[in-house]
Amino acid sequence: MSAAVQAKSETRLLLSGNEAIARGVWESGCKVAAAYPGTPSTEILENVALYPDLYAEWSVNEKVSLEVAIGASMSGARAFCAMKHVGMNVASDAFMTQTLAGVVGGLVIAVADDVGLSSSQNEQDSRFWGRFAHVPVLEPADSQEALEMVKLAFDLSEDFNTPVLVRLTTRVCHVKAMVTVGDRSARAVSGFKLDARRWVMTPANAKGMLPRQIEREGRLRQAAEASALNVVEPGTDTRIGFLTAGPAYMHVRESFPDSPVMKLGFTYPLPVEAIRAFRATVDRLVVVEETEPLMEGELKAAGMADVVGKDILPRLGELTPNVLIPAVYGLRGETPPAAGTYPKIDPFPRPPTMCAACPHMGVYYSLSRLRKKVQISGDIGCYTLGAGAPWNALDTTISMGASMGIALGMDKARSEETKDKAVIAVIGDSTFLHMGMQGLLDIVYNRGNVTALILDNRSTGMTGGQDHAGTGRDLHGGEAPRVDFAKLVEALGVKPERIRKVDPYMLPVVFKAIKDEIAVHEPSVIITDRPCVLSEFYDRFKPYKVVDEDCTGCGNCLNVGCPAIFVTRSETKTRADGKVNDLKFTTIDTAMCTGCHMCVDSCGPKAIIPLAPVSA
Repeated sequence: MSAAVQAKSETRLLLSGNEAIARGVWESGCKVAAAYPGTPSTEILENVALYPDLYAEWSVNEKVSLEVAIGASMSGARAFCAMKHVGMNVASDAFMTQTLAGVVGGLVIAVADDVGLSSSQNEQDSRFWGRFAHVPVLEPADSQEALEMVKLAFDLSEDFNTPVLVRLTTRVCHVKAMVTVGDRSARAVSGFKLDARRWVMTPANAKGMLPRQIEREGRLRQAAEASALNVVEPGTDTRIGFLTAGPAYMHVRESFPDSPVMKLGFTYPLPVEAIRAFRATVDRLVVVEETEPLMEGELKAAGMADVVGKDILPRLGELTPNVLIPAVYGLRGETPPAAGTYPKIDPFPRPPTMCAACPHMGVYYSLSRLRKKVQISGDIGCYTLGAGAPWNALDTTISMGASMGIALGMDKARSEETKDKAVIAVIGDSTFLHMGMQGLLDIVYNRGNVTALILDNRSTGMTGGQDHAGTGRDLHGGEAPRVDFAKLVEALGVKPERIRKVDPYMLPVVFKAIKDEIAVHEPSVIITDRPCVLSEFYDRFKPYKVVDEDCTGCGNCLNVGCPAIFVTRSETKTRADGKVNDLKFTTIDTAMCTGCHMCVDSCGPKAIIPLAPVSA
């Protein structure tokens, strides 16, 4: 059981920001919670699901998760959804309309920004959504504030008839701290009330909502000016004062403990007049915000043209002390203090790779053998690693589900150079259900010459193996209807004879299936069917070993990409024709090996055999 879910007698718990958000959701009396997994927000819903007295689900994508929460809010229940920053892009259609219609039960959306791109394809600032949609934004700096601000967000949502954003960052999501917790506040659910003028968002009805939205933002601005979430901490060194929010506050306080700081928790609407008053108490004001200069720009537009921000601080990454200290000392015309002397540690370089026996490896091994004949559009997931060595078998990765549409675009924009190349789209099972189905339908509808590879490993693998509509399990591990991918793609219009299901461990079968389908000039789908090696569905086989005297050093097994295979020695050999062969003799870490036998299929001299059982 999570540390966040303890007996009611516990008053202080060690919680990550994600766990604290979940606790705050429960304590607030929330009735319905939904999300799609995405680092750094994944653990929020996983922890929400551990609490009683509420409903929680993995939705097929972020837009659906928000729509579920909206439906619950319309019905008078407090509702919550969580997502990472790129997920908010997916949910934005529903979000932008609901900011006009408002709420009945409190509606809170936690958005986790991956500042520093630890596991994302871009770095975006979700505070923009507050300004774009005219809704309040709260920013916790630590786990305690995460819990408290979620509870305040529900109250704020109901008081002002608006969705509320709680903007997190990776550091807040994953760092643990002691948190004072409370009990759950029960909330009655009023039920859905008919109100077509409010809930049916035709242009005529939406127009009537706009003046109320503008008026609401004015009241929110007044609330922000007086909010107890915005705190001024005095300091003795008034040469420079800092305006900051979220985890950047921790970095400021660590770097300049003697300087005055105005820490914002209610960051939109921006409390301009309160900031103006703080500005008058210091010689210079430095705005420390991750990542975009939103507050800085608004303050300059409000007449505080002398504030300093992104002219000395970067617009990317975390604003840690090693970034802040030299920048601010340089602003003062001073030399920063010498950094502490610490032993330098050079970590062993380890490029990202797939797990031993990952079913995706067989697909990429086969694709790498066809590399000169194909263009390969990729997607978001573990299989994105196919772009790296030893496969080098992925040409694009843009966003969830984009492999399908991009592949169709490649097909329709062929040049003389690419006219004879086959176009392949690679996508995972969870990603296909998230946003890939529409792209495949578009390929079929527009008669695209594309072969789609759906890599079904019965898992949302990249974020930790969460369940989805294709696993046969729900969020709580109970049995659930499981999507039949073959029937689904047939329903989308792919001809039955162009749908193949293959075992990705059988390399000759995978290679032949791909080669056959790319030769057919119409939409086709190949579905692999092996569970993720880290999932409960996976069964291990007897491991393999390399017979040293039979190994010729050809290195074919290394091209599979399995991290359980190691090079024991390298040699060069000059052939009779004068060409030099680089030989790599290998061994297998039998503790890592799961017996998938992909390396066996790649070995010409048959030097890889099952490990003999240990004698008694």
